[in-house]
Amino acid sequence: MNQHSSGSTPKAVRTVGVEEELLLVDSQSGVARSVAHQVLRVAERRGDTEPDKGQLGGSLGPELQEQQVETDTPPERDLDELGFELVRWREKARAAAEESGALVLASGTTPLPVQPRAFDDPRYVEITERFGLTASEQLSCGCHVHVSVESEDEAVGAMDRIRAWLPVLLALSSNSPFWQGRDSGYASYRSQVLTRWPTSGPTQLHGDARGYADHLRQLVDTGVPLDEGMAYFDARPSQHYPTLEIRVADVCLDPQDAVLVAALCRALVDTASREWRNDVPPDPASVALLRLATWQAGRHGLSGTLLDPATHRPRPAREVVDALVAHVAPALQRSGDLAWVEQRVGHLFTEGTGADTQREILEKQGRLDRAVVELARISAGPAD
Repeated sequence: MNQHSSGSTPKAVRTVGVEEELLLVDSQSGVARSVAHQVLRVAERRGDTEPDKGQLGGSLGPELQEQQVETDTPPERDLDELGFELVRWREKARAAAEESGALVLASGTTPLPVQPRAFDDPRYVEITERFGLTASEQLSCGCHVHVSVESEDEAVGAMDRIRAWLPVLLALSSNSPFWQGRDSGYASYRSQVLTRWPTSGPTQLHGDARGYADHLRQLVDTGVPLDEGMAYFDARPSQHYPTLEIRVADVCLDPQDAVLVAALCRALVDTASREWRNDVPPDPASVALLRLATWQAGRHGLSGTLLDPATHRPRPAREVVDALVAHVAPALQRSGDLAWVEQRVGHLFTEGTGADTQREILEKQGRLDRAVVELARISAGPAD
């Protein structure tokens, strides 16, 4: 595995943890299979469904649909350790799925046609009943990054100041070109699927924790979302951990790309928190403008133009990504990760995103079912 930094990681560096939603697909046909219950029974037998005593994170659990599971890593300061944990939990999911004749696929959407089935959980069932086709057709997988913060006010202050950069993370992670057996024309069709939820997408400015809490209460009081847990924003203060949760990214085909997203999320939060403490005002861009930036990122990934977070005008994707790295470079230097991030960004522009790889493998395999099986092999990470 690549070394992300030289020497030890400074203690002042924020911790970062990652949740990954993963698809369960048939080992022969590549079609998504409703076997989450069986997979989780195996994982429970192996002690993988609950974190170790006294530890946050490190478990395998259910998601909305029976054709997917979710892993989460413990919070880490060192990116090598984070990468190790990502691969370790993908392997645990793969081993548990194997007993049900399934593979684990890290893709933002399932490439082959599927009829999702809700996981047998009262909350998920109620969501499906309330939201109809939006919920019953929802089968998408994201990469959710948790970055440690010292207070809810800091979380909201950072959230207000990272909004314009989040579409760039989506472009870097784009890994869902196929939908119901067809090429969607998008690098991240998952980002389109999510817009069907009434509480998804970019956030408005909130100012502080009270402003965010008031806004969330207004949303819940409408009776539309079930509860605060349905605030499917691109970023939000976590309900359960002292973190800011950044949810905009597709689950990444290559676990190293997930490490890159996590490194950039941490650097963004660290940079934004310093701005918040120094009373640097956030970009006042409207939610509508940020939605356009998200659409552009989901449509093209890294292959075209992105909206520049400073000017909100089109600019070549490489220039926008380089601007992001420059924006957070001091934070990356403090954590010792700048050189590795620059190298990994270069790798993405040379080798392509997960969406590019999915299309390339389909072209080589000639059939989508064969491509899915090959993509599941890649999802597991390095063989060592």
